[in-house]
Amino acid sequence: MSTFKKLAGQTAIYGLSSIVGRSLNYLLVPIYTRVFEAGEYGVVTQLYAYIAFMTVLFTYGLDVAFFRYFQSEKGNPKVYSTSLISIIFSSVLFAGLIIFFSENLSGIIGSSHEGLVGPDPDRPFYISLFAGILAFDAITAVPFAKLRQENRAKKFAFVRLSNIAINIILNLFFLIVCPAILKHNPSSWITIFYKADFGVGYVFISNLIASLLTFILLAPDIFKMEWKFDKALWKTMMIYSLPLMIAGLAGMINETFDRVLIPILIENKSEAMSQLGIYGACYKLSILMTLFIQTFRYAAEPFFFSHSTKENPQKTYADVMNYFVIVCAFIFLGIMLFMGIIQTFIGEKFRSGIGVVPILLMANLCLGVFYNLSIWYKLTGKTKWGAWLAIFGAVITLILNFALIPTMGYMGAAWTTLLCYAAMMILSYVVGQKFYPVPYNLKSFFYFIGLSLGLWLLGRFIDINLIPGKIMSIIINLLILFAFIILAVAYLRKKNNYLRPSNDN
Repeated sequence: MSTFKKLAGQTAIYGLSSIVGRSLNYLLVPIYTRVFEAGEYGVVTQLYAYIAFMTVLFTYGLDVAFFRYFQSEKGNPKVYSTSLISIIFSSVLFAGLIIFFSENLSGIIGSSHEGLVGPDPDRPFYISLFAGILAFDAITAVPFAKLRQENRAKKFAFVRLSNIAINIILNLFFLIVCPAILKHNPSSWITIFYKADFGVGYVFISNLIASLLTFILLAPDIFKMEWKFDKALWKTMMIYSLPLMIAGLAGMINETFDRVLIPILIENKSEAMSQLGIYGACYKLSILMTLFIQTFRYAAEPFFFSHSTKENPQKTYADVMNYFVIVCAFIFLGIMLFMGIIQTFIGEKFRSGIGVVPILLMANLCLGVFYNLSIWYKLTGKTKWGAWLAIFGAVITLILNFALIPTMGYMGAAWTTLLCYAAMMILSYVVGQKFYPVPYNLKSFFYFIGLSLGLWLLGRFIDINLIPGKIMSIIINLLILFAFIILAVAYLRKKNNYLRPSNDN
């Protein structure tokens, strides 16, 4: 069990930076959904979808390649320096090109939200802000990977939390404090740098400053290295990483392209941006599932690579998958049972989209399972399969989004997300078992997912038909969650003995 305790400990520390930080960051959602109209928040949702897509291009898989070759090269410092030099050069080049063509890009992006973002002259400035955010985030990706590889989780958490803290503080300052000051004193000195009509632009300025702070905090890890570039090693790493970049781009299509397509596929642009704002806000309600998957990945990637050379690693991977599914099923049940409380985090005008939440939660669960399964092509070096799987998902995403969004709106986007990730998960399992067989317990998987869904439906039936008040509803829901834990523990002990120490672990 020491193996799993180590993974759990690392996940907990990485989770501190993500869960605490994202939870604090999540507090911005109630502000955004009350300060901005649905259409304005739709702009924020759409533009961050572009950033997520471009981030893959800026890093082009080198952070993952760093893990692989740092392990195979036995800690050769040239792996780090070569990766970082490559990322710095390309980030400066790409960011410079984006800034140079910001006028042209602003016309393309701005056309879908005409009149929602402020004066036309501001749009190229938004694009320049994006370029800065992308460059700083890409350059710090490899130092962050190095911290994870060296198990320096505390510094990783500190830097992440610092980034989020400054982002939150600046958002509160620009969106709450400055308008309040101007309301009582229109001639205040803050008018020197604050423009009331800049609106959502301050969300992006806050992000840029936070990304700059992250770069400064990681500067010692960036500038104190030996500046040696190994051309032969770089070519080898690029052969490994480029398929991952293609997979990442396809993955971003799966993850974010619905937020790009909603304004395009719905003819009424005002209605489209409102739907996008509602969809983006309700997407945030699945935050706990997303947080767990993200923090698990931070700890799991180096964990999986480091255990690949140990005895019977496949059993370890299978056991990890079982625990992962249990936690995800528990998170799904908890969120859905207490949705009446959780939905208050977004403004009332955004709550019409609550129906997408269970669909998106299940979609993220399938995505998390897919991430676990993906270890087979990373360990075997068959990274081209990662690209093919992601492209397969991207094709499904595009076909279904074009088919469903015009008639179903954001609900079509949600169902597309679930079907895409479920299909990718199934195909990855089938192909992976041929190249790198892992004894995953499929019965356990279906048992825990079915148990979670069944208890949720039971909770809804009781809440609608039998519960007289909110206090009793909360008590019953807590009892249902406790029942899930009892049933999960009983199943594991009876069927698989996962909770008992094993000589293999």
